[in-house]
Amino acid sequence: MTEQEKRTITEAREILLRHFNRNPVLASWQAVLDYCSLTVRGERERLHVLFLDRKNRLIADETVSVGTVDHVPCYPREVVRRALLLNATAILICHNHPAGDPEPSEADIAMTKKVRKACQALDITLHDHIIVGAGFEVSLRARGVI
Repeated sequence: MTEQEKRTITEAREILLRHFNRNPVLASWQAVLDYCSLTVRGERERLHVLFLDRKNRLIADETVSVGTVDHVPCYPREVVRRALLLNATAILICHNHPAGDPEPSEADIAMTKKVRKACQALDITLHDHIIVGAGFEVSLRARGVI
């Protein structure tokens, strides 16, 4: 990608994020997928957590970890701690697979189960874990993992 293309993509993301900040209800499944796909793309794996209120309005979207080309660490206690600090009642996890294949790994599934268990203990809902690939996404909820 050229530098101009990278700048154009960055500017487009900023415009869309401003739109989402003014219209924070992720009211449809497609809106959630579009939002996740825009925010986590990159050359390294990035793990984002969307912290939501009772009406599923976005309180915050935070990058909780940046990894390598094929791994990103996640610490369930830190995810839950941040949710409590933000008074979030629900979260949605999303991360990218830079190679383009959004198929979940065993590590992705194990991490999701650990986060779900930590959330359940504190009455926080884990809506989904979405993995973003090249042009499409995979929902672990749809796969029956959550």
